[in-house]
Amino acid sequence: MKTDLARILSVSGQSGLFLYINQARQGAIVESLRDKKRTIFDMRSRITTLADISIYTNTDEVKLQQVFLNMKDVLGEADAPTAKADAADLKALFEKALPDYDVDRFHVSHMKKVVTWYNELKNFASLEFVEEGEEAVEESAE
Repeated sequence: MKTDLARILSVSGQSGLFLYINQARQGAIVESLRDKKRTIFDMRSRITTLADISIYTNTDEVKLQQVFLNMKDVLGEADAPTAKADAADLKALFEKALPDYDVDRFHVSHMKKVVTWYNELKNFASLEFVEEGEEAVEESAE
């Protein structure tokens, strides 16, 4: 199944990523990618879809989906370094995946979030993404 980053959420103060399920009267019903537990985040929660996130480069901004695809090209089937990895390792990865990233605005703390999200998508969803205007469809197992 392809991943629709417009339905994958990061919630401030919560670890992990969440799949948007539906609107609730008091907020949004979501499901954790990791353990599939459902919960409701209220309207006060700071919720961001991964489709809305971009990384600053020296010339413009690159959508997170493209950054993930670049990382996949660099890493192959391997996982990205963990968020606890050395800052030099994280910078080395992004120098290969996004060589012109803006060093003044894309900090190691941001890199840690991106590699954590990458690994979570790789392990619990898919690194094949829904293109704009395309619906997420399930693939039949053969």
